Amino acid sequence: MEHLHYEVSQKELRRLSNQGAERPNNRKAAMMSVAASVRRLALRTAHVLALTAIIMFCVAVLPTRAQEPSDIAKQAQNPIANLISVPIENDFNPQTGVHKDDSYVMQMKPVVPITLSNDWILISRTIIPVIQVPDLAPGVNGTSGLGDVQESLFLSPRRAGPVIWGAGPAISFPTATQSILGTKKVSIGPNIVVLRSQGHWLFGTLVQNLWSVAGPSSRPDVNQMVLQPFVNYNLRHGWYLTSSPILTANWEAKPDQRWTVPVGGGVGRILHIGKQPVNLYTQFFGNAMRPDGTTSWSVRFDMQFLFPKKR
Repeated sequence: MEHLHYEVSQKELRRLSNQGAERPNNRKAAMMSVAASVRRLALRTAHVLALTAIIMFCVAVLPTRAQEPSDIAKQAQNPIANLISVPIENDFNPQTGVHKDDSYVMQMKPVVPITLSNDWILISRTIIPVIQVPDLAPGVNGTSGLGDVQESLFLSPRRAGPVIWGAGPAISFPTATQSILGTKKVSIGPNIVVLRSQGHWLFGTLVQNLWSVAGPSSRPDVNQMVLQPFVNYNLRHGWYLTSSPILTANWEAKPDQRWTVPVGGGVGRILHIGKQPVNLYTQFFGNAMRPDGTTSWSVRFDMQFLFPKKR
């Protein structure tokens, strides 16, 4: 359920822009323009593939295969469930950067629960992002590659009560393949999730804050919060309504550039691809608050492979 979020500060954009202005090269600019066109074509292709996947899996799958026990649906919606899963999340952010082009983030987020005792489990959640960004400012050309990898651990009671909770550390590693795609900092901090399952409903909140503890002094410090409330209402035949906006606050930024506050939601379904249970959902968000140069709306498409324990 966590979401890796990185915004380039205005200070960092100015630094990178100045570096680009110091090295004018017409041939290089032409090559980058061609590369940008290729990236835009690839992004539009990804849009088409995502929409095709939604239609194919929601329409072509037999209804009898789509029926899934409600407990499996709620496990898929629970970020600290005792369930191995491999989510692949795709976030499309239109009209970003200096030329109002599209950006795209694909995140693999494998979740592995580890039994510590009869009373406790440890949930490992890793976020591996692949990022594509357009030209962010004059002299700051678009690029694509691996972002900063994040590892989160949640210690949680094995026997769930009325309220389910998990807490532990998170650490972000400076693994970005391009300077603009990451912070170049090692950052750590706490994360906690609290949720409740009641009837058709499953709802809760995840909170995380990361502070940089190592890295180049030339790069901005990291002090960033992620707040993700989520609510799901489960329907018949594996369908459900969902809303899980990801609110972020960059405490190092100016107050009017600090918050990103999306509002929205969508629909999902538990079904099978062959014998493999899969959770699919899509959500649409409009940003009520956002820093300059970022998108005013976004689309998320998630495919989560589930590996429930056999009984």
